[in-house]
Amino acid sequence: MRRPYQYLFSSLVLTTALAAPSAMNAASKPQDNGRQEENHRDDKDRNRVYDRYHKDYHNWDDHEDRAYRGYLEERHRDYRPLAELKQKEQRAYWSWRHSHPDHDNGR
Repeated sequence: MRRPYQYLFSSLVLTTALAAPSAMNAASKPQDNGRQEENHRDDKDRNRVYDRYHKDYHNWDDHEDRAYRGYLEERHRDYRPLAELKQKEQRAYWSWRHSHPDHDNGR
């Protein structure tokens, strides 16, 4: 006859063995950890900006700069680099940007 603590030990070992692959899989996704870099350059040396609210990247090129300047002009604001804006202002821009996509370059 087995003692009750042996059942407890066996169930803990089984639980650990089953949970380990899930924990390792969850830890291997740095894209979803919410701490992505705001600005960086990709392998083609283009400036890319991470939109944390929509969880995607945007290439900061002439099209994006033109869209950003148009956004500022609509709101009668002076130009300030996006990185210098408060998070609330950046969120407002990205929300506007996703509702005003570029139709001429496949975005």
